[in-house]
Amino acid sequence: MALTLDDINKIAHLARLGLSDDEKNRYTDSLNNILGLIDELQAVNTAGIEPLAHSLDVTQPLRIDVVSEQNQRDAYQQIAPAVQDGLYLVPKVIE
Repeated sequence: MALTLDDINKIAHLARLGLSDDEKNRYTDSLNNILGLIDELQAVNTAGIEPLAHSLDVTQPLRIDVVSEQNQRDAYQQIAPAVQDGLYLVPKVIE
């Protein structure tokens, strides 16, 4: 599937982009190259290959889940203009 100049005009209109004729031609070529690469990748036979999250078979070392700081919510909320039940109150912005 190749994009035409009409397709680029429609996309530019939908995106509210003002493009010159030179830019439209460059974008047409560039996007067609990208779509060509996608077609090449889709032509590769991937049957029997498991998807990978990472190229190496390693696991992320996790740290121990322990509390490292004391709860200072009350100290932080003392300077707040409005607090109720441990929550910050803010003005309503959506009606």
